[in-house]
This record gives sequence, C-alpha cells and structure tokens, in this order.
Amino acid sequence: MKAWRFSNTDAPLELVELPNPEPGIGEVLVAVGACGICHSDVGLFEDSKWLDMMNLPVVPGHEIAGKVVALGPEVTTFSKGDRVVVWSIGELHGYLRDGGFGQYIVARAENLVHVPDSVALERAVFAEPGMTAHAGVVSAGQVKPGQRVGIIGFGALGRIGARVAVLSGAEIYVAEVNESVWEAAREIGARRVVRDVSELADLELDLIVDFAGFGSTTAGAIGAVRERGRVVLIGMGRLEATIDTYQLVSKNVTLVGSGGGSKSDMEAVLAWIASGDIEPVISPTDFDGIPDGISRLAKGEVQGRLVAMY
Repeated sequence: MKAWRFSNTDAPLELVELPNPEPGIGEVLVAVGACGICHSDVGLFEDSKWLDMMNLPVVPGHEIAGKVVALGPEVTTFSKGDRVVVWSIGELHGYLRDGGFGQYIVARAENLVHVPDSVALERAVFAEPGMTAHAGVVSAGQVKPGQRVGIIGFGALGRIGARVAVLSGAEIYVAEVNESVWEAAREIGARRVVRDVSELADLELDLIVDFAGFGSTTAGAIGAVRERGRVVLIGMGRLEATIDTYQLVSKNVTLVGSGGGSKSDMEAVLAWIASGDIEPVISPTDFDGIPDGISRLAKGEVQGRLVAMY
C-alpha cells in the first residue's frame, strides 16, 4: 500500500510503499476512505515534543473513516463492507500505530464505531474531532442550559464545539482572529463574535472552551471567565502557556485539560450529523495532496476541516 510516513520534526513526509497490514486476533482491516488533517498534524513539524508520544517512523492521520475489508479471528461485531470510524485514542493511530495517511489501517474491533447509512465517509471523519469537541463542552465543560459559553477558535473543532453548546441549550460567544468566518459563527448561533476573548470579559462567561490553545488564548480565557468559572483547554496550537496564576487562584477558576472523548461521544456526534443538527464544513483534497494540505493548514488557508478522500 501507499502511505505518507513521518520520521522527524525537521523532515518532510515521505511517500513509501508498505506491505498491506493483516488483522490479528480481535482486529479488523479497514480500507481508508477519508482522513481528516488537523492542527495536531501541523504540530508534528513545529514542535519536537510531539516525538515523545510517537513510535517512529509512523504513518500519521488519526481522523479515519473507511470500510471493513477483512476480519481477524474472533471478530463478531463487524462484517466485511461495514462503514466505520476509528476511535483513535484507543490505540493512538497516527502516533503509536500507523494511521490514516496510508491506504489501509488495522484496528481492534473494540475501537471502531459504525457509521450511519446516511452519512458519507468524508462527513463521518468529523466524528473524531467531534468526539473531542463534544467531550470538551459536555463532559469536561459540564455545560448546562442557559449558561453563557465562550468558544475560542472557530476552526473545524471549534465550530462543532460551538454547535454542541447551542444544542445543549447554552448561549455562545466566539473569539476568532479570522474575520472571514465570523458570519458563519453567527449563523450557528453566536450572540457576539470578537477577535480576542478579553473582549468578552464583561459578559461574565460561565465556561470558556479554548479550541486554539496558543498559550495567550488560555491566559486570556482565565482573565475573561467569571469568578468560579470554568476554562477547558483542548487546542494544542502551542504545547506551553504562561498564565496569570493570581487570577486563576483569586477568581477560583477551574482549569481543565481535555484531550479526547469516548466512543459514546463519537456516536452522539454521528447522530447529530445524520439528523442535520451538525453540518460539517469540508475542504477536500486527495491522498497525493496531504503534504500540501498540511502546509496550507499551517498558513491558515483552510476553512472547515481539511479532508483527504481516497
């Protein structure tokens, strides 16, 4: 099979020919139909700290949707032809195990989720970032109807998170430097859209979810949230932040990191995609376009989720 392989932060992706993987006991072979490209993939080339959690060389790509083409022994929950998404946290596909920037992946059956018939694979890819957004807002964020919720970053992940907050009955306010997406934020329910979260401090927000994670954004969230409010950090635009601990302590702010979610989070997002309550915004590319896509994403030239379709 063809695959784009990553070896080091300062080295480009390498197009390689690898043997088709074979499923072992309890595993499934999936032909990748679509794979999302996210800022975590950009981060691999910007910060060597990512190497600490990787088994190199590795095929990146953790937002994977595809079709089951072979079953290993003892697999009873899936059949050939089933359309699935991968709960990548279960095995860290793209980091510890080869991921979706290759034509095939192997995953344990317990780490797969069925895709509803009405959801195309390129839209099903959103179950993985949607899982993270859903968990960040609902589980880590503990959102409640009527709360005022700030969303930092209105990229693919923040867009889903904002929509989850609206569907949960919250009022949402968005901080996003890219003014070209402001109208889209208003269309899904944002009461106000600003460039910097500090501009929302007058609202005494109950919860702020930082989908950008560029250091200054997290510090700004602590400053903007109300006393005894909650800040959830999801984005990893930078792997370090300097925060005002005086504000954190004196305001009794709860700061929580949220690095993913469960299969039930994925299923909830897939159900909302199937019903039309969440409408993914896709910037398509193909297998050959993955390296260029990562470059465009790093330059901020992509709206919605960049999805490679095979």
